[in-house]
Amino acid sequence: MIYLIIFLSLILVINIYFKLADHFNIIDKPNERSSHTSITLRGGGVIFYFGALAYFFISGFEYPYFFIGLTLITLISFLDDVFTLSNKIRLTVHLLSMILMFFQLGLFELNILIVILAFVLTIGITNAYNFMDGINGITGIYSLSVLLGLWLINTFHIHFIDNSFIYCAALSLLVFNFYNFRKRAKCFAGDVGAMAMVFIILFMIGKLLVLEPNIAIVLLLAVYGVDSVLTIIHRLILKENIFVAHRKHLYQILANEAKIPHLVVSTIYAVIQILINLLLLYILQSDYGILNTLLILIAILSFMSIVYVVVKKRHFHLHKIG
Repeated sequence: MIYLIIFLSLILVINIYFKLADHFNIIDKPNERSSHTSITLRGGGVIFYFGALAYFFISGFEYPYFFIGLTLITLISFLDDVFTLSNKIRLTVHLLSMILMFFQLGLFELNILIVILAFVLTIGITNAYNFMDGINGITGIYSLSVLLGLWLINTFHIHFIDNSFIYCAALSLLVFNFYNFRKRAKCFAGDVGAMAMVFIILFMIGKLLVLEPNIAIVLLLAVYGVDSVLTIIHRLILKENIFVAHRKHLYQILANEAKIPHLVVSTIYAVIQILINLLLLYILQSDYGILNTLLILIAILSFMSIVYVVVKKRHFHLHKIG
């Protein structure tokens, strides 16, 4: 019953936001870098924050430092969506949010090298997740696939977090997908949605890694990871500025150059991630040892990289892509 109440409340909240966004003209106008062609409401991903807020209340205010960090990164990302803030302000708040999350995870009690590595990975994953939000449905359905992987591990392998948190996050994604997983989306997640969701997912992954520091857990973000890393390498080969907006991610090329419908591309990414999640669960339960796990991980990522290169080479036409 509680989840039905949360679900209905989230529907109410997002529709209130739509009214406000329409009134204050919080919209996303297409440009030459965009994969959409019509003006759409921006910032619908703010609902992810309210999904986490629902859990915060029903759990008796669990994870307070994480939640303060989530509040800060959600707020600054929303303001950046609306006003476009300076990088210094935005990055300062992002850093503070990460510090609060790390404090909640207890990372500062570990070796300083682990903390530095965690900062580097968190910054990289956060930016990659944000950049991958470019076509209808991809953020919502891919994030659901990642949460499914976390739920599988939490339920069938090792309990690292309250499943209610996963359920609340999933409910917010379902509400968002109802308005975004469409041929013509009613809203986009915006930076606020991508940043809030990746912050939630990274916290859950961090909770898992603290209890089971297994390198194979990187497979939870394998599809986004391979696309992001290899696209950066591709752009470096082309001698491009990797910090400038572009349309060279594989999912963008499939949607824009190969003309595959957005929702089909988004679904393919999610299905592949779900299959990898099942493989990850098997790996974790089998306890192959560090060396064998590393070899399996290299084999999986190598295969995915080969597929990426082959598919991209088939559809990539430099003169058509900015």
